[in-house]
Amino acid sequence: MSRAAFAFVFITVLLDMLAFGLVVPVFPGLIVRLEGGDAAAGASAFGVFAAAWAVMQFFFQPVLGALSDRFGRRPVILLSNLGLGLDYIVMALAPNLAWLFIGRLASGITSSSFSAAGAYIADVTPPEKRAGRFAMLGVAFGVGFIVGPAVGGALGAIDLRAPFWAAAALSLANFAYGFFILPESLPRERRAAFQFQTANPIGALHFVRAHPGLSTLALAAFFAYVAHDSLPATFVLYTQYRFAWDERAVGLALALVGVSSMVVQGLVVGRAVARLGERGALVVGLVVGISAQLIFALAPNTSLFLVGIPVWSFFGLVSPSLMGLATRHVAATEQGRLQGTFGSLHAVAAVIAPLLFTQTFALAVADLRAYLLPGAAFLFSAVLLAASLATVWRVALRRAEPAIA
Repeated sequence: MSRAAFAFVFITVLLDMLAFGLVVPVFPGLIVRLEGGDAAAGASAFGVFAAAWAVMQFFFQPVLGALSDRFGRRPVILLSNLGLGLDYIVMALAPNLAWLFIGRLASGITSSSFSAAGAYIADVTPPEKRAGRFAMLGVAFGVGFIVGPAVGGALGAIDLRAPFWAAAALSLANFAYGFFILPESLPRERRAAFQFQTANPIGALHFVRAHPGLSTLALAAFFAYVAHDSLPATFVLYTQYRFAWDERAVGLALALVGVSSMVVQGLVVGRAVARLGERGALVVGLVVGISAQLIFALAPNTSLFLVGIPVWSFFGLVSPSLMGLATRHVAATEQGRLQGTFGSLHAVAAVIAPLLFTQTFALAVADLRAYLLPGAAFLFSAVLLAASLATVWRVALRRAEPAIA
């Protein structure tokens, strides 16, 4: 049951991420078109859209996680897929920016079902194997973000709205797939009452504080989440400035990032956790992550910078190991709230990181050029990873604890 159930939810997440990836390459262009072709106004609006989506994730990850603890994982995942499908249709038909913005807000809410998917994995997987299973969800994310944009770009060359229709079809197919095949993972006797005072970001903080050891992991995760986003925030800016890369070079390098990440998530994490334990894999991931950020920051040429990419991929040990440890600190009736809480932390990091690292890069190449390296953003990321490592150091030295029933 465990293996089959995991396969079901893996396919569900994969289809979800493919749908999401389809619209990535065309979304900015559609915004510019609806702004009458004004590139500057379109860029400004796109920033607002991105921030609004992250804010919806911040607020609704805990809500959907708590709802999955109350009503089960299956209905939350199914309704999210149905909502996403209808939402993509709204965006495909949007006659103006206001309707597109409404659709984007709705997608920020409905795509928060990843908390329910994570809880599903915790339900059907023994504690010692959860890190490996969480890593396999990372593979689904990777495939979605590699294949989705490639197909979306090809469809967008035909019509800017075509990828939205394709994404809608995938999401509705995902709903149908789950409706007929996806089994429920949370028995009725293990469900918890829904309490609004805890199903929100503030309640999520109280939830973390109420579980000994979980606050340490949450703080370490937050540092790691922010540090991770230094790469997407500044990769293009830095490589074009430092090494004069063109769009083709950037695209090939990003493809290497995606492939390296999927290899580690799919083939390395499970084996590393089995050999080192979740704590050992977590420490190794953070140490290697620090090393990779230092390579990015200090690399004198393109060749050495590229060496940093496969090294950085081993940072993929961190998130699955953290989540595997975290699931041991809460009861089966609280796995949805746990996933929602960490998802909310990730959303906060997604809001903070772009501003933090792009401004660091801007200062390093302009006002503070005489004092800072162009790779200062990566050095800052290494400091945050060191803070994450220091936060979990005591946890790493403890013996493995049994999971809470």
